[in-house]
Amino acid sequence: MILSDVKRKGIFAGDNPFELIRGWMSEAEISELNDFNAISLSTVDQEGMPNARMVLLKEVSNEAFYVYTNYNSAKGRELDHTQKAAFVMHWKSLRRQIRVRGLVERADDKSSDDYYNSRSLGSRIGAWASKQSEPLESRTRLVEAAAKAGIKHGATPKRPPFWGGYRILPLEIEFWADGEFRLHDRFVWQRETLSAGWVINRLNP
Repeated sequence: MILSDVKRKGIFAGDNPFELIRGWMSEAEISELNDFNAISLSTVDQEGMPNARMVLLKEVSNEAFYVYTNYNSAKGRELDHTQKAAFVMHWKSLRRQIRVRGLVERADDKSSDDYYNSRSLGSRIGAWASKQSEPLESRTRLVEAAAKAGIKHGATPKRPPFWGGYRILPLEIEFWADGEFRLHDRFVWQRETLSAGWVINRLNP
């Protein structure tokens, strides 16, 4: 439900921000050379120091955005600690971007299992082999760990208990499009709680 609205048309039209995002991503899938679903994911550690890294956004449902990682990695620990995150998607080909801020929770086991099983065998074995974010003596050691994991877990490895998904539940979504003379178009959707309706405002560029 939308509590308030401003006049929007063209690429900004619509009453469901998740549908709007999926539409923009479909266009980007055609126009972007690589990784149309790449996002810069931002988190904060226990000392309040911000962190950012590029990851792939794997799903946009009607309520959440899904990313997957090692729970023991830096981003996994930070997501679990604050249960908050932000990310930005930027497409040079479309001259558009989307910014999101919201709450975080772990995805259910089925979602994590389904995505894990959809990955290539090498990626599934790699999830077992890599102690993500921990110091690594050499690439040789990583290759050796992957070989041992491949022998141990075989051709149908189960999802590691330390690996899975996170759901980012947005409280704020901003849609941005490049404008002539740097007079860009910006519309921000905001809500105070996950059950509240969206309030939409146009922002100065």
